[in-house]
Amino acid sequence: MIAASAGSVLAGMLVLWDRIPMTTFLVGPFAFRPARRVEGNAPLVATLLQMMAFWTLFLVVLPLPMIWLERRWQVAAVLPEAARLVTVLAGVALLLAASLLGVASAVTMARRGRGTPLPGAMANELVVAGPYQWVRNPMAVAGIAQGVAVGLLGASWLVILYSLAGGVLWHLLVRPEEERDLAGRFGEEYARYSARVRCWVPRLR
Repeated sequence: MIAASAGSVLAGMLVLWDRIPMTTFLVGPFAFRPARRVEGNAPLVATLLQMMAFWTLFLVVLPLPMIWLERRWQVAAVLPEAARLVTVLAGVALLLAASLLGVASAVTMARRGRGTPLPGAMANELVVAGPYQWVRNPMAVAGIAQGVAVGLLGASWLVILYSLAGGVLWHLLVRPEEERDLAGRFGEEYARYSARVRCWVPRLR
């Protein structure tokens, strides 16, 4: 019922305004603005603390009840032993790779951009180095991949679906507002960057 109600509200916004006005909800600590504390290691420390909080929430606190409910309701995927071993190994490899990408992206943003991933303390400089030279949203790519990895480790189709749905929602709701803010602050520099580097699919050269 909650999901259906939320879908109805979002559909109503699209009918009335041809878009979902996320700026209405992105207020207070979630409003887009550059970080204020940029001296020394403050951006890096803030970024790492944010990352630990988000990882705990989205990779542990939310997925574990989903895995428990799947088993409780007897809708969990039942895999042969060999397939289960493959999914576990794939989950471990994907989790490690995605976590390394997330850490590299966060450190690059803090060091080069003098800011954090949160909208309320965004980078003060446009970051085009490190993972950002291959894809515009490496932290989002890393987060979605981490969620899928947790789903593979827990043999949970619901966690995998939740991770992919989170990526779709981020792409449709948050990304346009973030890109509008970046275009407003960095102008032609951001236009050249976004024309050269794709949003989701990494460029190989």
